[in-house]
Amino acid sequence: MSVTVSADDIKRVKGLGFLQQKGTDTFNARVLTRNGKITTKEAMLVAEAADQYGNGEMAFTTRQTIEVQGIHYDNIPAFTAAIEAGGLLVGGTGPKVRPIVSCKGTTCQYGLYDTYGLSEKIHERFYIGYHGVKLPHKFKIATGGCPNNCVKPDLNDVGIIGQKVPKFDAEKCRSCKVCVVAKVCPMKAASKAEGEKLTYDKEKCINCGRCLYMAKCPFGAMTEEVTGYKVTLGGRWGKKVGQGTPMSKIFTSEEEVLDTVEKIILFFKDQGVAGERLADTVARVGFEKAEAMILSNELLERKAEILAKE
Repeated sequence: MSVTVSADDIKRVKGLGFLQQKGTDTFNARVLTRNGKITTKEAMLVAEAADQYGNGEMAFTTRQTIEVQGIHYDNIPAFTAAIEAGGLLVGGTGPKVRPIVSCKGTTCQYGLYDTYGLSEKIHERFYIGYHGVKLPHKFKIATGGCPNNCVKPDLNDVGIIGQKVPKFDAEKCRSCKVCVVAKVCPMKAASKAEGEKLTYDKEKCINCGRCLYMAKCPFGAMTEEVTGYKVTLGGRWGKKVGQGTPMSKIFTSEEEVLDTVEKIILFFKDQGVAGERLADTVARVGFEKAEAMILSNELLERKAEILAKE
């Protein structure tokens, strides 16, 4: 099958969320979910549009979007209208904030915060709100409810990971024969030898909180110090793979996290060079300097100036 669509039009519709099937005039449309969640009514709408305008096949991307396959170039406007009529969006491409990925921490037994709630706020404020902002490269955000890291948040440009930081008081330990805290610790950060008191290695602890909500010391030797969010910078997955570096503080409110995400985006827009990922920008600037800039309010104060940059 020959290609009759021009290179300019192929590029144009890619920016709208339609990726060409190689060697054809047909395209795959990326339909956004709410960070992995969709209603049955919306699912039926997408299926009907896939049957009417595509080849009846759908796939799911790593960023939790639905990819409707086999849409002829001429059917792109009608498909878009059908999807938008049901309150859904097509998109998720280009050098900008990409669709947000979330685990099911809202309902999962290990989840330490409302991941769907936070990811939806991030989607509205940064995927929608920053949709017209061109960045040096694609920018991926993931929200993970706990250190199980099911959606690999630290392999995104920005990862948000739920944290429940314990506080150990050795004076309150009664050297119980069976220690419930040591029993549930998956990292063996809390351990106990027979006849001895509990020992706690903070370096091994990942702040999963299981010692606080799955088993509770009856004498208060292990209590909660803070519940919050760890934010990682500069993770990526692809030709180059790297884990994000955790920032030096635990953030304790959604608003603090949202403001921090905005400052990271502004930092990337301000300091990044076209074609480089956030990891490269942070490495070039230096992590300590980058973090100091992000933790200050200077980037937000310069927001209008930064966003006005070409």
